[in-house]
Amino acid sequence: MNKRVLVVEDSQVIQRLVEVCLRPAGFEVTLASDGPSGLDAALNDPPDLVILDVGLPGMDGWEVLSHIRADERTKDVTVLVLTAHAQEETREKADRDGADAFLTKPFRPNELRATALELAEGARSAQIA
Repeated sequence: MNKRVLVVEDSQVIQRLVEVCLRPAGFEVTLASDGPSGLDAALNDPPDLVILDVGLPGMDGWEVLSHIRADERTKDVTVLVLTAHAQEETREKADRDGADAFLTKPFRPNELRATALELAEGARSAQIA
């Protein structure tokens, strides 16, 4: 069974890069370009993994993460924050707010793929247990 990932990212270039990194690894990729559509997609069909940008139109990534963690349907969905904000405070906020992992842009494709695979497998193992 394919691992399902929702990429919530407003840059079409980054969306495409993430998709090109993950599809060959067996991920079924769904894209959302703003916070509200990303949150709707996560709530209506929870994926194995959400890759979430922080700077999103309509609703920022922090608010999306907060809603994901607060909703019974998605509280256990694995979330990877992928952001250009490389400050330690941003990493700490991601951790405090319930993100499972944190990567900065620009990212190395192999690192993104390995992290996504590890997170998705961990999520699947937790669901089985």
